[in-house]
Amino acid sequence: MSHIIVVGAGQAGASLVAKLRTEGFDGKITLIGEETAPPYQRPPLSKAYLMGEMELSRLYLRPESFYTDQNISLRLGAHVDSIDPANKTLTVNGETLAYDQLALTTGSTPRHLPAAIGGALGGVYVVRGLTDVDAMAPEFEAGRHVLIVGGGYIGLEAAAVAAKKGLKVTLVEMADRILQRVASPETSDYFRALHTSHGVKILEATGLKHLTGEGRVTAAELSDGTQLAVDFVIIGVGIAPATALAESAGLTLDNGIMTDAQGRTSDPNIWAAGDCASAPYRGTRIRLESVPNAIDQAEVVAQNMMGKDVNYIAKPWFWSDQYDVKLQIAGLNTGYDHIVTRKGDKEGAVSFWYYKGQTLLAVDAANDPRAYMIGKRLIEAGKSPKPEEISNPVTDLKSLMTA
Repeated sequence: MSHIIVVGAGQAGASLVAKLRTEGFDGKITLIGEETAPPYQRPPLSKAYLMGEMELSRLYLRPESFYTDQNISLRLGAHVDSIDPANKTLTVNGETLAYDQLALTTGSTPRHLPAAIGGALGGVYVVRGLTDVDAMAPEFEAGRHVLIVGGGYIGLEAAAVAAKKGLKVTLVEMADRILQRVASPETSDYFRALHTSHGVKILEATGLKHLTGEGRVTAAELSDGTQLAVDFVIIGVGIAPATALAESAGLTLDNGIMTDAQGRTSDPNIWAAGDCASAPYRGTRIRLESVPNAIDQAEVVAQNMMGKDVNYIAKPWFWSDQYDVKLQIAGLNTGYDHIVTRKGDKEGAVSFWYYKGQTLLAVDAANDPRAYMIGKRLIEAGKSPKPEEISNPVTDLKSLMTA
């Protein structure tokens, strides 16, 4: 009987094994995860779950009974020591398993603060997994002071939760502005004003020099010499694809595990999907860190494991929830040269449209789902309305789809 092993029990891994069964695969499936919890959603961790608004059971992508019912062997709390591609085996907690096809959905790992500047002190956290959030949750008591290092979406989402819970929040960003790596100055301005209005102190062009404390963090020194007394610290300085296992197996890497358009790695019997995988995209390569990509890419890989010969066509979209604002992002803004701002129909709704010349690349829509949906459809259809049409408040966005 054919045996497919999937390493990584996150969104991509769970989607892949489910798709194998719906596509009619009747062989043996093993899903291996390092965490002890069954596959769960990660986005709510830094939002609803941390706020205490979502129960643990609601995080789970499927009830545990699903895996039993579908005859999927779910091995949790298991560490894959190595892969032997030549013999098509892998070692898990010292046990050797043979596979016919293998998929790597190992996700990504958060960047930690170096121990030399206090990263190993107690009270210093990253936001990535369930255990991370469970560990930091008791720290969120009104009146305490949290320092957040990093002004990307994870840092800003954590800041929003802390502010809503009544904490004193200081956020430092080494770049000139928050969201500098991923968004326009206009989007940065919008979220800076939003957080400032909720009492968050944002320090841009400011780095962290070091953290101090006896076993547990009690103070921070910033790059400008500022000394802060802090109760705990959250590090949100990005993530990196989890490629160590693939690298040790001799697979080709390129900003993640390099795959072809179907999700196949440099070894014909090994596939990759999700945060850890880089795929061809419009003449270049991209690695997307998003739930939709993890699902879609994994499902394509499942089909191709069964010989369906389907190319994955990325449709980048993302979201972030902060306070009562839902930011929805469609497309990739790389290479934009100007921004068109459009106010929405409702109070506080706004969208920022990224153009390169006359070509629409991406849309950031804050509390404006209509602008997001139409922008997403325009980008996927390869249509680029004239910038002046977008900025004109009387333009019916829907009409642009048929123009």
